[in-house]
Amino acid sequence: MKRLLALAALVAASCSLHAQVVETTVCDILKNPASFNGKTVRVKGTVVAGFEQFVIEGKDCSQPVNAIWLAYPEGTRAKAGPAVMLHLQPASNFTGKVNEQKYQPVTLVKDKAFKEFDSHLASAHKTNALCLGCNRYTVSATLVGRLDGVADAGYIRNEAGKIVAISGFGNLNAYRARLVLQSVSDVAAQDVSYSKSDAAIKGELSAPTAAGNPTAGLEVAARAYGPGNPLGGQLQRAADAFAKPGEQNGVVVDFDKAGEAHPGEDDRGTQSSPDGVLYNCVFDNDRLKNNAMSAALAFAGTEVADLRSPNEATSGKDPYTIGFHAWQIAVVGTIGMRGKTLTLPGDYLAWNMGWPAAQRDSMMQGAIADYLSNQVLIRH
Repeated sequence: MKRLLALAALVAASCSLHAQVVETTVCDILKNPASFNGKTVRVKGTVVAGFEQFVIEGKDCSQPVNAIWLAYPEGTRAKAGPAVMLHLQPASNFTGKVNEQKYQPVTLVKDKAFKEFDSHLASAHKTNALCLGCNRYTVSATLVGRLDGVADAGYIRNEAGKIVAISGFGNLNAYRARLVLQSVSDVAAQDVSYSKSDAAIKGELSAPTAAGNPTAGLEVAARAYGPGNPLGGQLQRAADAFAKPGEQNGVVVDFDKAGEAHPGEDDRGTQSSPDGVLYNCVFDNDRLKNNAMSAALAFAGTEVADLRSPNEATSGKDPYTIGFHAWQIAVVGTIGMRGKTLTLPGDYLAWNMGWPAAQRDSMMQGAIADYLSNQVLIRH
């Protein structure tokens, strides 16, 4: 009898746990992410780990950002994640309101399915040319995890242009929803074709190495344009966004994985900053080598500089505008490093020395716009 009662209790507990998992879809979550906050959800979707992405796609959700940010629990030490991430955090001297969140911890099931999932997402497209964060596969899967949701994502400025509120997840705090992964199943990988960019690559030229100083290649590219050239000035502006050795300017750089959710990452930080905001930049050293790292620094440095210069014509007011300008300067850096081509994840060729000179600007801008809309799923 005792064994029967114990078995009944175990079955009841299992059923109760199962009932707590909410079956839903990416689009339903994105309609009202705050209503799912703290809940354990199960969703089926396509996952991408690209340059500035680690997301579950929702292409037809009619939202400004049609994706859920994905994160592994802290300490996972897995391989997948974005190649670059810039996340805003209140500094110790932030004058706005800080809504500190306490999340329930998540334990990840590191079974065969997860290892397959993580391995596929970490696989890069093989090429001898500059292809930033180009993933070999997208992965469809069923995911279970804790859903973190907020009503609004991004930041709010006061009349003087100062950031006084920060919310949201992932790169540029642009995502209103984040799934912290608990388990994964039904994993299937789909190859990403890079036929356009592969066809354009014929003897890629070598580029400067970032060697001991990660900004060295970026500064070499800036000097390649010559004194007083505005394009070189834009690259130097990106380089100057990062603190010099021994300096603290509110830009915190880490060369590691960016695929984990860290408790307290949205709480008030311990460092101060000139504008009260910490700009946490993470670069994946394993995926960004030499000229790729220099281009990534041009990208992230431009984002930081634009966020800190709200009144400049080049500054971004939304994730699409910020991302567009950052990619433009990454292309400028590629040209300065004598790169023949630059490919973005999903086979978007943003630069090709073989393009007719009169069409280069329009072709570059078209590729960036298509990439942001169709791959990153951020709408203007």
